[in-house]
Amino acid sequence: MPRAAVLSIHARVQNATPNVWEDDSFVQVWGPRFSTYVIPAEDVAVFTLGRLPDDPKRQAEFQAVADKLERFLDGRRMTLSEAGHALGVHPSSLRYGGPTGRILIRWEGARSPVLWTVPAPDVDPFEARLELARRYLHVFGPGTAAAFEVWAGIRSPRGKAAFEALKRELVAVTTPLGESWILASDEASLRGPADEPAPARLLPSGDTFYLLQGKDRELLVPDAKRRAELWTSRVWPGAVLVEGEIAGIWRRAGPTVTIETWRRLSQPEREAVEREAESFPLPDIDRPIRVSWQD
Repeated sequence: MPRAAVLSIHARVQNATPNVWEDDSFVQVWGPRFSTYVIPAEDVAVFTLGRLPDDPKRQAEFQAVADKLERFLDGRRMTLSEAGHALGVHPSSLRYGGPTGRILIRWEGARSPVLWTVPAPDVDPFEARLELARRYLHVFGPGTAAAFEVWAGIRSPRGKAAFEALKRELVAVTTPLGESWILASDEASLRGPADEPAPARLLPSGDTFYLLQGKDRELLVPDAKRRAELWTSRVWPGAVLVEGEIAGIWRRAGPTVTIETWRRLSQPEREAVEREAESFPLPDIDRPIRVSWQD
């Protein structure tokens, strides 16, 4: 969502501002499990049509939701709640129109999102899914078709069909979790030396770095107790990254950032974490960030 998007961008891009997510190069859509995602505007087809069901009947149902909303709004913008009640349907049901690529939203993290309709992307849904699979492997790889389906929120065998269609672009690899795949175009970079990690980064809840499921989590956090602390059954905390490794979790309440460490940090490491917290580009803070340590 927007606030998390700001911090994810801040962790990767210098001089990110509190309103970076409002740049015209970004839009918001409903993604897997109907969560709100900030994505590049040019990638709407990838992250919407790429998740559209193959079944013609289901496709027609999703398109019917978008049709109904488009006729009602007639170029207007309205909150999800207002539109749903005016149409006599549960507001949440309008989210089924999201995978058509015809509905964009704006949600600031509170109240009901504002939504409007746009022309459908001129992209074949299967081609969009292939590109979605490429994005998944580029960011999360090595990966499998099953893991791709979970990440994308799509049902089998859609992921398997995408991997099969991409076979000439893939390279089989062996990992501690078994056989997986990477993009052939990524092989050279994966074999090369790793970039120097940042001294510290505070990744927000749901950041791509640890947006993992199942056994993939074991590779990132081997300790089962620590995994339970990071991937909770409710809202996830943020992850404290020190020299490229997760060294704890963090939460924020107003101007106070609470850090819970998983190991003893050196003084330079603690100072790096504090500098990172103090640099947060947050719009609702009218005083300096204060770091509270829980070792």
